[in-house]
Amino acid sequence: MNDTTLLRQDARVITLVGLAHGTSHFYHVILAALIPWLKPEFGLSYSELGLLMTIFFVVSGVGQAMAGFVVDRFGARAVLCSGIALLGVSAVLLSGAHSYAQLMLGAFLAGCGNSVFHPADYTLLNQRVSKARLAHGFSVHGISGNIGWAMSPLFLTFVAARTDWRTALLCAALLPLLVLALLVWNRHALRPEPIAAPMAGARAAGGGEGAFSFLKLKVVWLCFAFFFISAVALAGVQTFAATSLVSLYGMSLATATSAYTCYMIASAAGMVYGGFLGAGSRNHDRIIMIAFATAAVLAMVLAAAVVPAWVAVVLMGLIGLVTGISGPSRDLMIRGAAPANATGRVFGVVYSGLDSGLAVGAALFGMVMDARHPAGVFVVIGIFQALVILTALGVGSNSRVTAVPKTA
Repeated sequence: MNDTTLLRQDARVITLVGLAHGTSHFYHVILAALIPWLKPEFGLSYSELGLLMTIFFVVSGVGQAMAGFVVDRFGARAVLCSGIALLGVSAVLLSGAHSYAQLMLGAFLAGCGNSVFHPADYTLLNQRVSKARLAHGFSVHGISGNIGWAMSPLFLTFVAARTDWRTALLCAALLPLLVLALLVWNRHALRPEPIAAPMAGARAAGGGEGAFSFLKLKVVWLCFAFFFISAVALAGVQTFAATSLVSLYGMSLATATSAYTCYMIASAAGMVYGGFLGAGSRNHDRIIMIAFATAAVLAMVLAAAVVPAWVAVVLMGLIGLVTGISGPSRDLMIRGAAPANATGRVFGVVYSGLDSGLAVGAALFGMVMDARHPAGVFVVIGIFQALVILTALGVGSNSRVTAVPKTA
C-alpha cells in the first residue's frame, strides 16, 4: 500500500471514528444543557437533576467494562453502530417524558448507548490507523469529543429557547441517525481485520492467555483511578459550572454558557497541540501533571471571584486549553498499558473510570449547589484536578519500571 493510499485510509477512519465520538459526547450533556427547562417543568431539585446524569454515567461505566469484551469478541464496527442507534432512541424517549421516572428511563437507555464508544473507538483506531498517525488519531478523537460537548448546550439551548425542550431533544435525535448512515455507507473502511502492527504495551507484565489476565496489571487500575478522579472534576465543569458562574459573577446564562463553550473549544485546540507534543515525547505523565497543576490553580482563582466576569470567561478557556493538551498523552499512556489482543477490554475497563467519575461528580456537585455554595463548585474542581497529578505520577513510575524488561 503506497503512502497516499495509506494516508487517505487513515484520514477516513479517523474522521468516521471522530464523528461517532463527537456524537457520544454531545449526548453526555443533553440533560445538563436543559436544566433551566427541566427544573421548573418537573419541579426538580439540583440533586435530582444530578441523579439523572449519575444514572447515565453509572450505566455507561458498567456497560463500558462489559462492552470491551463484546468488542474483542464480535468486532468494534457492529458494536459502535448499535451504540449510536441507542442514543437516537433515548433522545426520542426523553422528548416524550412526562414524569421523573421516564426521564430516568431515558437516561438509562442513553447510558447503554454511550457505553460502547471508548472500547469500540480505540480498537478501531489501533487496528485501522497506521502507527505513524496514531497519536494524531487520538488527538482528533479527543477534539471531536470536545466539539460534541461544546455544541450540545449551544444547539439545545438555541432550539429550546425558540421552541421548547421537547423539540430540542427531537432535533438532537437526528444527529446519531445521520452519523449512523455515514458509518454504514463507509463500513468497508471500518472492517474488523487489523492492518496496523500489534500494539506495543505491557505484555510481558500481564499478557497472559486468559481473558481477564490484564486485570492483574497494576498500571491498568492506576489508569482507572486517573480517569475516575479527572472525571469528577470534569463533571463539575459540565453540569454546574455555568450555573455557578451566574451566581458568582452576576453574568447572564448566555454568557456563562459561552464560558463553557470557550472551555471546550480551547480544550479542542489544546488537543491539536497535544497530539504533536505527545507524539514527540515519552514522558506522557509529566505533560499531564503540569497541565492539571495549572488547571487546579486557575479553578481556585475562579472560586475566589476576584476577577471581572470577562476574565472568568478567559480563565475557563485557559483551563480547557491545558487539560486539552494532556488528552493525547493520556491516551498514549493508556495504550502502553494494554496487552496484545486486549485493546477493547483494557480501554473498556479504564474508561469506565471516566463514566464512574462523571456519575459521582454529577451527584456531588448537585449537592454543592443545593447547599448554595456556587464557589464550592470550582473549589472541588480544583481539588480533584490536583489529585489527578498523583495518579499520573503513579502511572508514569509504573510504566518506566515495566519498560525495563520490555526493552531487555
